[in-house]
Amino acid sequence: MLSRTDIIKSAIFLGIGAGLFLGGCSSRGTLGYPVVHTPSKPRSSQAIHRATLRPYTINGKTYHPTVVSVGWRQEGIASWYGPNFHGGKTSNGEIYNMYEMTAAHKTLPMNTMVRVTNRRNGRSVVVRINDRGPFVKGRIVDLSYIAAKKLGIDKTGTAPVELTVLGFDNIIASMAKRTGHAVRKQVVLSGFGVQVGAFKRYRGAEIYRDRYDNFEGRYHAKIRKFIVDGEPLYRVWLLGFKSEEEARDFIKAWNIPGAFIIRG
Repeated sequence: MLSRTDIIKSAIFLGIGAGLFLGGCSSRGTLGYPVVHTPSKPRSSQAIHRATLRPYTINGKTYHPTVVSVGWRQEGIASWYGPNFHGGKTSNGEIYNMYEMTAAHKTLPMNTMVRVTNRRNGRSVVVRINDRGPFVKGRIVDLSYIAAKKLGIDKTGTAPVELTVLGFDNIIASMAKRTGHAVRKQVVLSGFGVQVGAFKRYRGAEIYRDRYDNFEGRYHAKIRKFIVDGEPLYRVWLLGFKSEEEARDFIKAWNIPGAFIIRG
């Protein structure tokens, strides 16, 4: 039987080097399995986020990881995973430890800090997203064993929950001032853009640049000169998208002929 990582690593691990993989274990946890120790500061970088926010396909369904802000909420069914995955690699290159407060989510950015509340009993925990899943219809989050135990889900298997994004990279927004940490309200991926036009004459590019610059008050346009077959070609790029999904949604919403996603 393929593990979670065996199923999705070809779609998600692109761009993550072997140096990301962590290891090591010592004492044994309450279920008798070795406790896998991971660094207190999670690995986080633009490269990791770019790699793990790419669309991926599981069992014929394509998932589009996206950017979220502090305060984002979601309701659905939670489940948990434990011994069968303990010690295996997660989708962001860590070693899964079922005794740590982590979870899997299909689309949230890696290292998102999430409060999970069991709607049956009111219990809450805070977990860090470091894996992808669960790929079961109706389920929105797969908790580590210890997180599920604290919520009382380890025995029931599943439960209705509410998710609330609290922060990123082990830093919770409401605690940032007290601890002196800089708070990040959103994971932002730089470099995503949309080419909205290409012109042989600079004036045509200027018209498009002026038309799309400061579009919706969020995006800015610029002209890039390329030489094609010895002749200049002026491409108009619209930049400022926070993720590939946002750029794709923009193209679909505005139906711009010939537009496509670029990396600025």
